[in-house]
Amino acid sequence: MALSATARSWRPAKGRNSHPLGRLWPLGILIAVALSGCGDKPAQQAAAPPPPPVTVAQPVKRTVTDWDEFTGRFEAVEEVQVRARVGGFVTNVEFKDGDMVHTGDLLYIIDPRPFEAVAKQADGQLADARAKAELAKRDLDRGLNLVQTSAVSEQVVDQRRQALQAAHAAETVAEGALKAAQLNIEFTHVLAPIAGRASRHLVSIGNLVQGSEGGATLLTSIVSLDPIYVYFDVDEATYLKNNRLWFEGKRPSSRDTPNPVQVTLTGETKPSHDGKMDFIDNRLDVSTGTLRSRAVIPNKDLSILPGQFGRVRLIGSAPYEALLLPDTAIATDQSRKIVFVVKADNTVEAKPVVLGPLDEGLRVIRDGLKADDKVIVDGLQRARVGAKVSPHPASAPAGAKP
Repeated sequence: MALSATARSWRPAKGRNSHPLGRLWPLGILIAVALSGCGDKPAQQAAAPPPPPVTVAQPVKRTVTDWDEFTGRFEAVEEVQVRARVGGFVTNVEFKDGDMVHTGDLLYIIDPRPFEAVAKQADGQLADARAKAELAKRDLDRGLNLVQTSAVSEQVVDQRRQALQAAHAAETVAEGALKAAQLNIEFTHVLAPIAGRASRHLVSIGNLVQGSEGGATLLTSIVSLDPIYVYFDVDEATYLKNNRLWFEGKRPSSRDTPNPVQVTLTGETKPSHDGKMDFIDNRLDVSTGTLRSRAVIPNKDLSILPGQFGRVRLIGSAPYEALLLPDTAIATDQSRKIVFVVKADNTVEAKPVVLGPLDEGLRVIRDGLKADDKVIVDGLQRARVGAKVSPHPASAPAGAKP
C-alpha cells in the first residue's frame, strides 16, 4: 500500500540526533542510572580491629655476679722430656705409646753390662784402698808405741801418720768411683720421673743412645693431666676495673685469693669445668698490653689435653641484686637497646635500657627498667608504641627454665 503524503512528511531526516527526542536519549539514561542508585542503602562503616594480643612478664629479680670472659690455652702442670743419662744400646722398651704411667714405672733398659764391669773394677779398687788404710793404721800404732821408748824418731811417726791419711783419701776416691759405677747401672733402667701420659717412644730397640756427657738422647716425653693449667691474658681495662674493685673492698684480688673460674671447652654452650686462680704475672706485656694469668682446673676424667683452647670466665664483681629478662624481649632501635612495656591503660611504651652480661640464660638489665614493669616477652612484632594491646601474663616467670 502506498503511503500518504502526510506520512511521508513525518519520516525523520537523515543524520544522528536529528529528531528532538533523539537529542534527549543520553540524558534519559543518566537520569535512570541516578534513580536506580537512589534505591540502595548507604554502606556501613567498617568496625575497628581488636587490640592485638601480647604476652607480658615482670623482670626476674635475683642476686647475680658478673663474670669476665677470656680465651685460654691449657698447659700441663708438669712436663718432662725423658732423656738417656748414660750411653749405650737400648735393649728393651717397656711401655706402649700413649700409655698412662706412674712415677717410677720402667720405660727403657739400656745394656747395663759395661757399667756392671766398671762397678766390679771399682769395688776391687775400694777393697785395695781399705786394705792399705788398715796397714797404714797398724804402722802408725806401732810407731806411737816405739816413739815412747825412743826406738823410732818423731819423723817416722809423722811419715806413718801421713801415709794413713793418704790411705784414707784413696779409700774415699775408690768409694766414689764405686758409687758412680752403681749409679750408671741404675741409670740404665730409665724410669718415669712423674705420673702422666707418655708420648710415643722415639728410640727403638737396638739403637745407640748418648748419655748426658755427649748430648743426651731424647727418649720420650710425659705430661701430667690432673690437675691442668689454663693460661689466659687479661686486658689492661679489665685489670684496672678489678684492681679498683679490690681497693673498694668489693672483690678479692686473685693474687692472694683463689677466685673461682669457669671453663667452657670448644663446642660447648655452657661451662663444664670449675677451677680457681693460681697465678698472676708481675707485669703487663708491653707488646699486647695484657697481663698473663693462670688458673688450675681439676681434670679427673682426663678429657682435657695440653694445647687445647677454652673460654675462661673469671669472677668480675661482688654479688648484687639485678633485674633480668630473656634476650628475646630486647629490641634494637638504631644504637639503643629497648624493651616494650605495657602501661596501666594497656598502651605500649618503649623504654631504653642498659644491658649487662648473661646470667644463666637471662640478660642483666643494668638501668632503665623497674621491677614492677610489665614487659612484652612475646608478640613484639604486633606491638606499636602508643597503641593499645591485649596483655596476657606469661604461663611461666620470665626466668623459668624450660
